[in-house]
Amino acid sequence: MISEYLTEKEHPAGPLQRLDPRAKIIGLISFTVVVVSTPARAIWVFAVYAAVVTFLIGLSRLRVGYVLRRALVVVPFVIVVAIFLPFFGRSGSGGYSLGISHMSAGGLLVLWNVGAKAILGVLSMILLASTTPFPDMLAGFRRLRVPQVFVLVVSFMYRYSFVFAEELRRMQRAVAARNFRGRWLWNVPILGRVLGSLFLRSYSRGERIYVAMISRGYEGTIGLSSPAVFGWSEALFLGLLIAVAVAVRVVASV
Repeated sequence: MISEYLTEKEHPAGPLQRLDPRAKIIGLISFTVVVVSTPARAIWVFAVYAAVVTFLIGLSRLRVGYVLRRALVVVPFVIVVAIFLPFFGRSGSGGYSLGISHMSAGGLLVLWNVGAKAILGVLSMILLASTTPFPDMLAGFRRLRVPQVFVLVVSFMYRYSFVFAEELRRMQRAVAARNFRGRWLWNVPILGRVLGSLFLRSYSRGERIYVAMISRGYEGTIGLSSPAVFGWSEALFLGLLIAVAVAVRVVASV
């Protein structure tokens, strides 16, 4: 419910939001796998992939700022690659000299390869998460016969994250009410005890929630509230997306 509310608040529903989650899960994960397997030197292929992702973002009516803010998660990883990899592989011709350092052509190719694939992969996952409410995504994984343990672990991680955040806000209010300001190095032991107390309180709260679930008949399974509808629109979306990605990938290898 929370993810569905946030989705409707950020952007209006588009055609992709109405598709069955199974079609989006299979299609976008398969698209990411094809992108990752593409040779780095086929630059024009990545431009086609980017055009496909851009078309899907427009089709889902996601706001550009919404997508870009969430895509920033890939920036630290690209920066790490930019710091270390371009200076490796000095042998061979090509590259650029930056004072005492030499950026080899092979290092620049690795940087391009990692950056392009990471950005496209992150955009695909943002598209999947933003057009599919979390409960529907879990239901889609269950209908795809994903192991029950995996679905339960992901479900509880998502739900208990809100419990942890609520306990954190309570402790922040309690600390502020006592006029504590941990700004100096000698306050580290106090902050350590606060974090330990946060962990214990969150664990105790989780135990109480689990006991409440057991008392209400929970048996280790998640019920599927929405019916499964995999129609022609889902088949068309899945077929076109995989066909375009595989066709471009095959042409890149010729």
